[in-house]
Amino acid sequence: MNRTTLGTVLLASLLAIGTASAAPRTVTDAQAPRALQADGPVSVRWNDPSGFTEIRRSTNRFEAERGDWVQQLAKYVRTSAGKQLQPGQTLDVNLVDIKRAGDYEPWHGPQARDVRIMRDIYPPRITLQYTLKDANGQVLDQGEAKLSDTGYLHNVGLQSDSDPLRYEKRLVDDWSRRELARQVTAAR
Repeated sequence: MNRTTLGTVLLASLLAIGTASAAPRTVTDAQAPRALQADGPVSVRWNDPSGFTEIRRSTNRFEAERGDWVQQLAKYVRTSAGKQLQPGQTLDVNLVDIKRAGDYEPWHGPQARDVRIMRDIYPPRITLQYTLKDANGQVLDQGEAKLSDTGYLHNVGLQSDSDPLRYEKRLVDDWSRRELARQVTAAR
């Protein structure tokens, strides 16, 4: 094997390895996960993000699909909800639909087409299904929750002004404090 052929084979091998281990670039990527790996009392999975309102109704689908925001939000659900559970309790959550706060307004011109505009008419919305079980596996509560905050721009006390998921995370925190804390208290 000559030097050129060997170099070509090595380069092709490195590219194949790099491509195989590369993380998904969009939330709708076929290789993107649809659930968090089991870790603790809260399991989180989600429907195919291409069916989420955030993507179906986006005026800039390319930007709406970018990144791993669904997985980041799922991790936050696990953390926030886990704080409310009593020892031995488990919670299964399925993220059914997500509409992030704000939207793209491409009519502002090419320089602003990739900018998420925050207005009262674009509130964050999350629909999730959940099942809360006690240490013996008995169902304490289950149902569907439709989370929304139409006054999201007027609420103060956000954790971080730079977190792109801050409004959605606040919805999750409010739900976990209100619903899960209520169920934990009722179970005592």
